[in-house]
Amino acid sequence: MLQMRFVNFIPISFFRSCEASFLGTWVKSGWIFAITETIHLISVAVLIGSVLALNLHLLGFRMRRQSAAQLATELKPWIWTGVAAMITTGVPLFFSEAVRCGRSGQFFYKMVFLLVVVIFQLTIIGKVTNAGVNERAWFVKLAGGVSLFLWLSIALLGRAIAFPYLLPFLRPR
Repeated sequence: MLQMRFVNFIPISFFRSCEASFLGTWVKSGWIFAITETIHLISVAVLIGSVLALNLHLLGFRMRRQSAAQLATELKPWIWTGVAAMITTGVPLFFSEAVRCGRSGQFFYKMVFLLVVVIFQLTIIGKVTNAGVNERAWFVKLAGGVSLFLWLSIALLGRAIAFPYLLPFLRPR
């Protein structure tokens, strides 16, 4: 079975040049990596907390006085700020370990899931959190469950990049 990794599609020289770039070498120097990773993890925590609250609401664990549309409106700035901060800090982290990331199945799947969940959030979650949608409908619960699965998978895959033994079936053989 072919393991999906970015080096299967992109030449390794691309990853080597990213790592050798100014950004890649700067992030590796001193405390920059640790500071960047800390901000990255805080932004992931803010994002997961916001998404968890919204998706649990869609799954039926509701606050009695608040509709899904109201909750989505309140959480939207937190969700998108978390996504923006996660990407802003994730790019320098990638550059500092580009070769490792390019060879990592965990990183490949994290990026695929991130692309899918952002599209899902902008389309499906946007539609099921509109005012007037029946919050008890099966497709609302399904959307909340799928979204929650995707976001939590991204978080788990992110941890598995640093600790590959968490998901041994994604490690290169």
